[in-house]
Amino acid sequence: MTTSPSSPTPPAVTRWEIVQRGLLVRCPNCGAPNALFLRQLTMNKACPSCGLSFERGAGFFLGSMSINYTATLVLGLLPVAILWYVNVLGGQATMVLLFALVLLFPMAFYRHSRSLWLMSYFYFLPQELPANGGTGVPEDKLS
Repeated sequence: MTTSPSSPTPPAVTRWEIVQRGLLVRCPNCGAPNALFLRQLTMNKACPSCGLSFERGAGFFLGSMSINYTATLVLGLLPVAILWYVNVLGGQATMVLLFALVLLFPMAFYRHSRSLWLMSYFYFLPQELPANGGTGVPEDKLS
């Protein structure tokens, strides 16, 4: 079956690839490992391999804070609270563990929350990726 010239071409980077790259903390455009972060808590402004701008606008990464907060509650604090409730942990041990989790879990999950937020953005707007014909720069920053 032949395609007409007006039929859209399939994207070079599919939504499934965007999800995979987001879960592996890779660039959503080229899939380069270690492209999102310069150091543990310092994010690159753009991918060193393909140049995709990670800065989408003021306040863009507030969503990643929500992901990190939710993950801290669900994956860190809730299991400890359940263990305390069913009397597996004592009160003092629970408080020490909760205090440590509140401090350490968000820092350990920081990179993943940023990557998951970028993944969710490009999942719904894959046409913005340079590999899919986009500019890689948000429309409000083009001018």
